Amino acid sequence: MDLHHVPAAREKGWYLALMAPNTKGPHYAWLDPSRLYCHPQGLQDCVADLLEPFHGDPIDLVAGIDAMGFILGAAVAAVLRKGFLAIRKAGHLCVETLSQPYTDYSGREKVMEVRTDAVAPGARILLVDQWVETGGTMRAAIRLLEQQGGVVAGVAAICIEDSEGGRWIRERYKCAHCVPPRLQPRFDHHQ
Repeated sequence: MDLHHVPAAREKGWYLALMAPNTKGPHYAWLDPSRLYCHPQGLQDCVADLLEPFHGDPIDLVAGIDAMGFILGAAVAAVLRKGFLAIRKAGHLCVETLSQPYTDYSGREKVMEVRTDAVAPGARILLVDQWVETGGTMRAAIRLLEQQGGVVAGVAAICIEDSEGGRWIRERYKCAHCVPPRLQPRFDHHQ
């Protein structure tokens, strides 16, 4: 898809076609959203679709998950005019942190960190990542925020797959994603 083309009729998720499929193997995400983030209207429409369910909800802070969630989360924070908190992979923060182990989508054991002084007790936080496949990364981020007394006001991602972890998140938190219902099965099965 042309990085400058904008369809005349822009239904929810039209920008998903901008994403490129994985050509490197199982240790990489299924789709790469870099071209979507480069497309001005695609990025704007993606953020608008993610924020639509939260219109009118009180949100104090936006948190994004390392690394692609930083891009989408920062864009969401800018639109909401809220601050942005980076939830990092272990070893990147030079301040006091809380850490949480997790298993990522490829089955690798990792650790996530967040600084200890960024979340006020009771702060309502919109948590953003590019993708929720197994839910391990998102669940670790939720634990880190809740350990500090934060309230997860919602979870937003380009796609929340219908996996055990995705269902766990949807059952407990208000969620938003960009995949139209008719396309969800294709995204769940990586087609």
